Amino acid sequence: MTSTPETDMSDLAIASRAVLKPISQIARSAGIPETAVEPYGRYKAKIDPALLTARGSGLGKVVLVSGMSPTPAGEGKSTMVVGLGDALAAAGTKTMIALREPSVGPSFGMKGGATGGGKSQVLPMDEINLHFTGDFHAITSANNLLMALIDNHLHQGNSLGIDPRRITFKRAVDMNDRALRNVVIGLGGPADGMPRETGFEITAASEVMAVFCLATGLEDLRARLGRMTIGYTRDNAPVTVDELGAAGAMALLLKEAIKPNLVQTIGGTPALIHGGPFANIAHGCNSGVATNTARTLADIVVTEAGFGTDLGAEKFMDIKARYAGCDPDTVVIVATIRALKMHGGVSLEQLREEDVEAVRAGLTNLARHALNISKFGIQPVIGINRFTTDTEAELAVVTEWAAANNIECAVADVWGHGGAGAGELAAAVLRAIEPPNNFSPLYELTQPVEEKILTLVRELYGGVGIEYSAKARRMLEQIHANGWDDLPVCMAKTQYSFSDDPTLLGAPEGFTLQVREIVPKTGAGFIVVITGAITTMPGLPKVPAAMHMDVDDQGRAVGLS
Repeated sequence: MTSTPETDMSDLAIASRAVLKPISQIARSAGIPETAVEPYGRYKAKIDPALLTARGSGLGKVVLVSGMSPTPAGEGKSTMVVGLGDALAAAGTKTMIALREPSVGPSFGMKGGATGGGKSQVLPMDEINLHFTGDFHAITSANNLLMALIDNHLHQGNSLGIDPRRITFKRAVDMNDRALRNVVIGLGGPADGMPRETGFEITAASEVMAVFCLATGLEDLRARLGRMTIGYTRDNAPVTVDELGAAGAMALLLKEAIKPNLVQTIGGTPALIHGGPFANIAHGCNSGVATNTARTLADIVVTEAGFGTDLGAEKFMDIKARYAGCDPDTVVIVATIRALKMHGGVSLEQLREEDVEAVRAGLTNLARHALNISKFGIQPVIGINRFTTDTEAELAVVTEWAAANNIECAVADVWGHGGAGAGELAAAVLRAIEPPNNFSPLYELTQPVEEKILTLVRELYGGVGIEYSAKARRMLEQIHANGWDDLPVCMAKTQYSFSDDPTLLGAPEGFTLQVREIVPKTGAGFIVVITGAITTMPGLPKVPAAMHMDVDDQGRAVGLS
């Protein structure tokens, strides 16, 4: 971002200065009839897809925004999504944005919110980053209703013969709380339930969230909830939610949440924000319902997948596109000079200093991400998210490398100028989506699970093999026995490296991926492969962002980013 009078302002301060249009006006501009709009206050609304009329010109094209391997410095991928969407709309293209909902836990932890930044934000940012329309609460409630019914079933005689030691589902809470990773419940006496070891996951990692995001509608949501495996009997036979009889009540809790949420950008572009799984521990994409609802309304839908091409983008193409039918027409890889410098060996504290050679060294990471996208039959576009500390010499290293490799590349200043700062990137995207691509997933569903995992390790990560724990090998045997081989795999892996070691930056090669655990998610329709030290319940940093937040005497947020 270039220097402007607003570069010293916080995202919250910039958002508070924006003049929002009534949500009814945003809906009309998107072609949404009044009958399909369910307002949540003045600037938010639920949209009922069943009340929309399909356009005569067919479904809109999908622009997927991914990134290079992120760093603790932050790369602003959501900011780029919003700026690019505004730029495409300003170019006269009917555009909508489809984003994930922020998780409260990381907002109060280290990551901050997920509504973009600067002049490229979706609004109202404070409400979106906090409770929004209550979708996360509904998902958490549905998850924990299931857990209460499971433990009540055990208490009331356990007619299904569930082995308390083999219950794989956990309770959920939308907060980073490491103390809840491993707990013992049911203490106190016979009236207080059966004691057993269990734990919590953050709501974004719950299978209910994955089902919510991959379901095509309420009927499919109900069916997927029923197919979820909650645990096993003493004979290792899987037990499902339908066998417990809980799917109907869970669907009841989710019947309003399944409708996508409509908001707007600072530039006035309509945005659907719905669902919020993490890409390092789940599939990392917004709901298929929201993406396809946007496609019925717009010529271009700009959406995102969490973290880099090895995580969210791979899962978008191998999982979401398969289930939702929303194949990407192009993929934008967000790069930053500071991320390139970190992958080139520069410490976080020295990123503000010019270092052309470090940028050049860090290109190995970006190059592999570009190669990854090409393996899906798509020629990527590179969008450089510009920051004030970037120098012309550093930017030239990237643009010249891209030109030499015949990759479309544009510098965008979306934080400082919004859509006006992404005109060149928007033009590159319009060129990229014009010709048809040769998109196809990376592996066939008919391949054994081990082959799918190995394909990802060798083709996208740069590794040579896999080492399975004894626990993971036992689950592989159970997957084969239960006929779950035809499910795609969802890798749970550090976002900071292609490997399972977050300290191996750049483009490491020749490593062996450590698979610690494998968890079939039979309702979501994928198999989670947990690698390295990754956890499904994050912790808080030494100084959480929450320590700097407050509310003023007029009820306005303070310190939210």
